[in-house]
Amino acid sequence: MIKKIVSFLKMEFLIKEDSFKNWRMILFFSILALIMISSGHSADNKVFKIANLNEQIKALKSEFIEQRTYLMKLKMESNIVNVLSDKGIFSSKTPQTKIIVTK
Repeated sequence: MIKKIVSFLKMEFLIKEDSFKNWRMILFFSILALIMISSGHSADNKVFKIANLNEQIKALKSEFIEQRTYLMKLKMESNIVNVLSDKGIFSSKTPQTKIIVTK
């Protein structure tokens, strides 16, 4: 048992005659480890990108609501009357008349 442990610590399994299959397995596991590490980093980058895009979406929604509120205030009749009265245009005292066209 101790000979096996000493043999393993001396890495004799890498220098024996049949060590080629050991080297193939080590290479295979090394490549798998690199692929796993790369996949993990790629997933992390995607998570950060999604979080960043969600923050941008929140900011754009907030800006949209702010602009829509501003537009609604501009379109209010009282606001239009105030702006036009500054320019000398006032609302009519007489109500509108309906024109009906008959053929």
